[in-house]
Amino acid sequence: MVKKIIHAIYDHGVLRPLDPLDEIAENSEVELSIHYPSTQHPMKNVFGILPREDADEMRKIIDEEFEKVNLNEW
Repeated sequence: MVKKIIHAIYDHGVLRPLDPLDEIAENSEVELSIHYPSTQHPMKNVFGILPREDADEMRKIIDEEFEKVNLNEW
């Protein structure tokens, strides 16, 4: 099995390679490993395991603490 990194654009449900794939025969079956930037907030995974009320309280505390830090810098 040959491994090669192919960069592609996802457009209307189709992955479109940015470069020609001349070394791959037409109708060949390939294996894909997709890596893409996350569009969700990094804390979503943490908040997602908490009950809604606890997550809201944690967000409130975090916001208050960051506000304190920002006020202390001035």
